[in-house]
Amino acid sequence: MEALDMPGHLIRRLNQLSTQVFAARMRAIGIDLTPVQFAALDAIRATPGLDQAGIAAMIAYDRATIGGVIERLLQKGYVERTVSARDRRAREITMTKAGEAAYTRILPVVRDLQSDILSSLSEDEAQHLVSLMKKVVGA
Repeated sequence: MEALDMPGHLIRRLNQLSTQVFAARMRAIGIDLTPVQFAALDAIRATPGLDQAGIAAMIAYDRATIGGVIERLLQKGYVERTVSARDRRAREITMTKAGEAAYTRILPVVRDLQSDILSSLSEDEAQHLVSLMKKVVGA
C-alpha cells in the first residue's frame, strides 16, 4: 500500500496511538478525560478568564466545536463559565477547585505517558521527532 509511507497516514496513525495511550492511562486512574479536554484544561489553568475562542486558539482547536469541549468540562465540574466584566457578550472560563485537584492528579500521568507514545525511539530520536513536529506545526 502506498499510503503506508505517506506523512498524512503516519501522522494519523501516531495520533491514534497517542489517543489510545492517553485513554488507557486516564482509565487506569479513574479519570474520564480526552486529550483535547486536557489541552483545554491546561490552557484554562495557564490563562484563567480566557474565553472559548481564546482557548480554541491556544490549543489550535476548531472554534465551532470548542463549546462542546468546554461544556463537558463544565459537566465534570472542572471549570466554570462567567460573564466577562469587560465584555458582557463574552464568557470567561476559569478552573474550579475540583478542576485544579483533577489537573494536579492528571498532569504527572500525562507527562509520564509521553514516553510511552514514543517508546520505540531512543531519547535522542524522540527529542528530534518532537523538534521536527514543532517545526511542521509552527510552534
